[in-house]
Amino acid sequence: MAQKESTSVVLFESISHALRAEKLIKAAAISCKLIPVPRHLSSDCGVCLRFSTDTKEYVENILQGKLDFFEIKPL
Repeated sequence: MAQKESTSVVLFESISHALRAEKLIKAAAISCKLIPVPRHLSSDCGVCLRFSTDTKEYVENILQGKLDFFEIKPL
């Protein structure tokens, strides 16, 4: 059985921030996907950005200072 890849999500305060973050992350050739925020994490924006936990440091560095986000959480 294949091992499931570990993923994390970035939580945002608005959908526009989530869309902009997706554009920035994809421009850096990092695979990501916008998904509905799991209810156990938050109920604020409704959309979060999912990515491989292996790239967490890169994602955080790309977003830092460019747009506001609440936090990065593992799924």
